[in-house]
Amino acid sequence: MATRRAEPGQAGAVGQLLFDFNTEFSSPTPGADEFAARFSVLLAREDVLVLLAGSTTEPSGLAFLTLRPTPYSDGPLAQLEELYVRPSLRGQGLGTELLRDAIARVRAQGCEEMHINVDEVDADTRRFYERHGFTNIQPGEDYRMLFYVREL
Repeated sequence: MATRRAEPGQAGAVGQLLFDFNTEFSSPTPGADEFAARFSVLLAREDVLVLLAGSTTEPSGLAFLTLRPTPYSDGPLAQLEELYVRPSLRGQGLGTELLRDAIARVRAQGCEEMHINVDEVDADTRRFYERHGFTNIQPGEDYRMLFYVREL
């Protein structure tokens, strides 16, 4: 199945997918309409990439990436913010297709590295990324990188 870059006019579909993802995993989430309003702005940015799989009106999945400057390479650093495939369509290669397209597109933009955050307990997701060449860089059993957040 081919993937394509989401356009600002598809912000509603993107917002609904992200809302569905968050509610599936019981994560606190803005509503789909609030996401859609934000994506109507984000999708016009050069440093935001959202790829969709499936139909143009009701996509089956998405890959949402941000690009940011870094002094560690000449190109930007890619962060895979979210990769989501509707539950009934998992296991058919949509996630793999979205990830491969995302990698190809950010490479073409000069990215030398892609980062992904995965919950430690999410063994299936960790296996998926490892199968696609991603490596957990945490050295040893006694050392874990911690993620800090502060609401502003």
